[in-house]
Parts: sequence; structure tokens; C-alpha cells
Amino acid sequence: MNAPTPALVARPERLRLVGQRRQILAVLHQRLMFGLIVYGVIIALIVCRLLWLAAFGDHAGRRGMVSALIPPRGDIVDRDGQPLASSIDVWSIALQPTKVIGDKLELARNLAKLMPEKDEASYFAMIRSGKPFFYLRRRASPQLVEAINALGEPGMALERTPDRLYPQTSLAAHVLGFTDIDGHGAAGAERAFDKRLSDPATRGEPLTLSISSKVQQALEHELNAAMTEFSAIGAAGVVMDVHTGEVLAMTSLPTLNPNIAGQGSPEARFNRATLGVYELGSTFKPFTVAMAMDSGIVKSMGQMYNCPKEFHYGKVTVHDTHPYGRACSVAEIMMESSNIGTAQIALQVGAARQREFLTKMGFMAPVAIELRERGRTLTPGNDWGEIATMTVGFGHGIAVTPLHLATGYATLFNGGVYHPATILKVDKNHPVGPAHRVFTEETSYKSRSLLRLVVMKGTGKNADAPGYRIGGKTGTAEKIVGGHYTSASVVTTFAGVFPMEEPRYVIVAMLDDPKPTPKTFGFHTAGWNVAPLVGRTVSRIAPMLGVRPDMKRDANMSEVLPFVHEKEK
Repeated sequence: MNAPTPALVARPERLRLVGQRRQILAVLHQRLMFGLIVYGVIIALIVCRLLWLAAFGDHAGRRGMVSALIPPRGDIVDRDGQPLASSIDVWSIALQPTKVIGDKLELARNLAKLMPEKDEASYFAMIRSGKPFFYLRRRASPQLVEAINALGEPGMALERTPDRLYPQTSLAAHVLGFTDIDGHGAAGAERAFDKRLSDPATRGEPLTLSISSKVQQALEHELNAAMTEFSAIGAAGVVMDVHTGEVLAMTSLPTLNPNIAGQGSPEARFNRATLGVYELGSTFKPFTVAMAMDSGIVKSMGQMYNCPKEFHYGKVTVHDTHPYGRACSVAEIMMESSNIGTAQIALQVGAARQREFLTKMGFMAPVAIELRERGRTLTPGNDWGEIATMTVGFGHGIAVTPLHLATGYATLFNGGVYHPATILKVDKNHPVGPAHRVFTEETSYKSRSLLRLVVMKGTGKNADAPGYRIGGKTGTAEKIVGGHYTSASVVTTFAGVFPMEEPRYVIVAMLDDPKPTPKTFGFHTAGWNVAPLVGRTVSRIAPMLGVRPDMKRDANMSEVLPFVHEKEK
């Protein structure tokens, strides 16, 4: 029989030690798990905070990133998206006299060599002035910046600053305007839309004007050529959409380069198209006849008026450039621009109705346009009696802007509805302005053939552009010199509409004080100087505007031709 195996029994001290270790491990495990949970919660909170800041935060980094994508001032573009004004960073050079440590006289010599617009003495005086800061040059060239930097003078400061660039230089200068030294709008669209162009909420999108660069260039070229040819002291022109009031081109001469507007003369900065007011002469006659038609006074283009060689009314004697010396029809009055016939029609309309119609057309207030440069109409005021009614009827004794005239012609020939002029492109963001009726549709329709007659057979023959069916009216008004009207100095105007059978566009051109030439046989009237430039301009811009030449289409000339007596040969 085998002996029993002896049992192994741990000592009590050993068992206690094992128990203590297990307790310690359990406590450590609990603490580790708690620490991991706390760490996980902290990480989760940090991640959530970062995600919230990324999505909704407005911290400096975010603002900087957004601001970097938004120009300091909004761009301006034409109706086709062509850039007209934008902001760029340029180098500016400044002098900080209190920080100059080198030889002051030597620095003055170097500055005079690099920037000769001031002499050495002027620079030396600035350096010794003790003033903290002088701007010496804006838009400095890279070569000049490099040369200034090479001087190694701590008192010379070079910095990048935002500046306004007009890439088309003088094109549409009076429409665009310019900014001042602080970057705020000082004239033109820059001034009119300064808030829109500088507001961070809106300046990211370009401001789209109604101007067409192509049409603008053609108008400016032809006006400038005529101004030079006839030695005029100024000129202005407008092309407008008759149905929307959009100004497709507008110019004033002499002009300026808005990139260096400060170098422009006061005459160059003056906007003759919207700020200058002029007596625009016989271009007012279509309004007078239209008023009479709307009032039931003129019932037919064949209605007759006595047109003697002189017309005496009170102390006033009215003359005609092309006197009839017989009875003449309304059609003939317009064709040969008879002051005598128009004066009689104006008397029938009367002062009250004349003022009422002019008010509806916007002529009695500053011209309706977004620009701040707007002239105020000059009228007879309290002296608006019968004599004034006659003279206003043929465009004397009342002074308006060329844009007033363009708006008036648009109103008369678009069906009789007034729309304010605008330099903004009409679209869903900028609808057509508020409208109201001035003339009846019938009056508007009959006026087409009347003005087409002027170009076909009357004083506006030189404005004809074959195939484009121009209708319009010449106007020659004497200027006041030394307190008296003088025939030696005149303002000549042509207001035209095309195509006449279905009017779409108005063009107004004006020359201030054109001189006679051998080519015009010594005449300086509108038919000889401004009418031809309109014909040339329409020939250029009509295809751009989608108007095709068509020799078979025209206004309904049967309305007027039967009432024109052909001259005996």
C-alpha cells in the first residue's frame, strides 16, 4: 500500500500579498479607464469646437481669407463685361524726414535726379521740415522703386497701396468719373455709386453700366473729329435706347484721363452732356408740333399757316433762315425749320400747356440720371408770356442739357412714354425706371414721318446714312456774348432717331461755337457741321446695335409728302 502524497499549502503571508496586488491592479485599472474617458471627452470637445469655428466662426483668419478675395473697391464694366475701372496695388514712395539718418543734402540731390518734378531745394526743405510724412510719388514704376530702395535711407518709405486703374484711359471718362486721393468717388459713376463700390457686401460683384465701349468709341471719335475740323470749343453727344432709357454712349469734349484726373483742366472735367445747359434751338420744334397734335390743334400735316418773310408780334420780329414768303403746311414748317410757322403753332398751344408738356418730359427739373453732375434748366420763369411761348416753341429762351434733349426724343418716338435715363444696364437686378405717358401713340407715330422728311428733303439732309432710315432735326442757336445774342457764335445740335419706321435708338450731337470753313461755304449752322457727323456715327454704330441697312424699309412718308410743294427749278 502506497503512502499518501503530502499537500502543498501556501503560507498566510504569501496569500495576503497576492490579495493586495490584485486590489492595487484593480484600482490602477479603474483610474486608467477614468483617465482615458476624461481624455476622450476633452479630445471630443476640442474637435467639436474646431468644427464649430470652421463652420460658423468669424475669427481673424477667416476674415482675412474672405477679405483677400474681395477687391478694396468694386470693378466697373460695360454692358458686355469689358473692364472700365478696377483696383490694383501700386508702389507709393514717401519721405519720413524725422527718420532720415544720412546726408540730407545728398539725399535731396538724389531725389531731384530720380523724381525731377521737384528741384533739389524743394526736397531739401521737405527733409529739414521736421514733419513726419510726405507722399512723393504714387504709382511709382518698378525701376524707380528699385532706385529709391538702393539709396539705403531709412527715411524713405516704400509701400504697396490700392489705386484705381481705368484701362480704357479717357473712354467714357465723364460717365466713369474718378476717385480722390483717399479712394472715394469724386465724380461720375464712381461718385454716384460710391457706397455700392466700397461696401464689402456688394463690392465683390462688378457694377455693370449700360455703356457699350464700341458705341462709345465711335461717338467719341466722330465728335472729336468734328470738333477739331470746325474749331469748336466743346462738344457733347448721347446715344440712348428709346425703350429702356439706357445710355449706350455719352461723351463730353474736351475730355480727361481719369487715371490722372488732377491734371485735367476745369473745362475737361466739366460734363457738357449732363451738367451744361444750352439753348438747343430748332431741335425743340418737333415737341411743339407734337403738343399741338396731342391738343387737337394740328389735325393734319397739311394744315396751313401763313409764313411771310418776316413775322411781327408785338415788339418782336421773327425771321426764317429759309423763308417761304407764302402759306406753308406743317410738313413744310418742319422740313425747312420755319421759326415763323412754329411760333404760330406755339401760340395756339399756349404757355400753360407748353409748361405742362415740358414738365411731363422732365425738362423743368434737373435731368433724371444717377450721376450727381446734373444741370438745372433755365426757363423764362415769371416772364413766360406769349413772346416766351413763341421763342420756347422754337428752342430759344430755354436752356437744357443734351441729355434732356435725348430723353425728350426718346419719349416722343418710343410711343409717347417717358422713361428716366440710366447709366446702369437694364436687367433683372435693374429694371426699367418708372414710366408715364406724355404723348399719344398716334402723335408718336405721325411724328416719325415728319422727322424723316427733314433728313430726306430738309435741313438735315447731310445726316442721312443710306439704309439706316435716320430721322431728326437740326438746331442752331445764337449764344449770348456780352449780354446780347450774336450770330457770330452759335451752338449747333442734331437730334436723330433710327431706324425711323420702328424707332430703337436716339442720337444727340452738339458742337459749342463751331467756326465756318471753306468746305461749308462760310456757314456754321447745324446742317453743315453737326448733321454730317451724326450720319457718319450712325453708319458705324447701327451694325453694332443690330440695325441692318435696308433700302426697302422706311417710315410712312405718305403722311407728309403730299403736303410738300416741290420748289420750281
